[in-house]
Amino acid sequence: MVEGSSQLCLILFTIVFFLPINSFDLLNVGSNNYAVIFDAGSTGSRVHVFSFDQNLNLLPIGNDFELLVTTTPGLSSYADDPKAAADSLKPLLQKAEAAVPKQFHSTTPVRVGATAGLRLLNSDASERILEAVRELLKNECTLNYRAEWVSILDGSEEGAYLWVAINYLLGTSGKNYSSTVGVVDLGGGSVQMAYAISKESAAKAPMAKDAYVLEKNIVGTTYHLYSHSYLNYGLKAARAQNLKLSGDHGNPCVTNGYQGSYKYSGVVYNVSAPSSGTSLRSCRAITGEVLKLDAPCPHRNCSFDGVWNGGGGNGEKNLYIASFFYDTANGAGIIKPNVTSVKVRPIEYWNAAKVACRANVDNIKSKFPQIDKRDVPFLCMDLVYQYTMLVHGFGVAPFEEMTVLKEVLYKGSLVEAAWPLGCAIEVLSSSSPSSNIETHRSH
Repeated sequence: MVEGSSQLCLILFTIVFFLPINSFDLLNVGSNNYAVIFDAGSTGSRVHVFSFDQNLNLLPIGNDFELLVTTTPGLSSYADDPKAAADSLKPLLQKAEAAVPKQFHSTTPVRVGATAGLRLLNSDASERILEAVRELLKNECTLNYRAEWVSILDGSEEGAYLWVAINYLLGTSGKNYSSTVGVVDLGGGSVQMAYAISKESAAKAPMAKDAYVLEKNIVGTTYHLYSHSYLNYGLKAARAQNLKLSGDHGNPCVTNGYQGSYKYSGVVYNVSAPSSGTSLRSCRAITGEVLKLDAPCPHRNCSFDGVWNGGGGNGEKNLYIASFFYDTANGAGIIKPNVTSVKVRPIEYWNAAKVACRANVDNIKSKFPQIDKRDVPFLCMDLVYQYTMLVHGFGVAPFEEMTVLKEVLYKGSLVEAAWPLGCAIEVLSSSSPSSNIETHRSH
């Protein structure tokens, strides 16, 4: 959990909840409300532009329900050049401003939420980057900007916003908690899990630094939301941890015949299989070490690294998994090309791993035609990691159905399943007198 007062959207909530309704000059609550949310992730930056009516129904922007523009690399790649980091957002900002009608610019909030990439940098480097982004927005942005709205997003809020977004798009918001869906979002630097739990389970939540419950009232229904962010357990970070454990003697998860290097968070690792070759069994063992499956657990129910798992329950039964879970499934042929949402089982990741861990650099492309060439050295590693995390970490049964998704079909159009929509919904809803969406933190 990120310490300090720099909390994206939570700052806004503090402002808006203690002002009278007639003093809301922050947002224009009319027939159209826009929100611009920058997702500054570890692997790239993305800007999302949303438009809502006064009842918080998404309105089209052109032919879609959002404008999404992306760029790579992420802000954390510019640790030594904060200005270059800020400048990387300029094309995204220009596209976002062009999408919002000029009469709404002054009332359209713009947020920049940095996630795991900046969380992993030292505080001085990350703050310099954030300050450079603030300068860019201050001098060049025509939207409604405040310095405190450029911040490192608390990992638990990132998971909570994704939960809000997916349940909003699926139409399960406002239903009993047992009818909602749980989410697991595997990013580059961190992985988030969020799902609704019973009031009784929330009351028994341990008072631990990194495990807590958010209480949310969404369209008149109170939810107790377990949300936790596992920093350093995102896919790109996990690759680095895996390579670090094996050292220079070759890694049993690396594709046979590959020789190269891997850079993460400024550190370069040698990448090669051991002389004995890639080994599914050895890869599984080292993956257990990466996830710290044997770490002491001070709570009754734990996932991995000794973290409380929320206790389970009906809110976790219907699980939606996103981001690199989708990308890896796509590259491994677990899902068909261009399918944005489909039911899968963890065992499918394991079965694909059996093939990937026997492949070599010369034949892996024939076995997995959809694979990105950048993932060739790591397909065995990634599949084993994701299977192990789901089954031995989060306790999903190997044959239990989940939904892996990139986008959700909403009113006939596809909308990306990502936390910025949840943030936009809460930001705009908190200013609307007709809305029943609020947010609170449980104690």
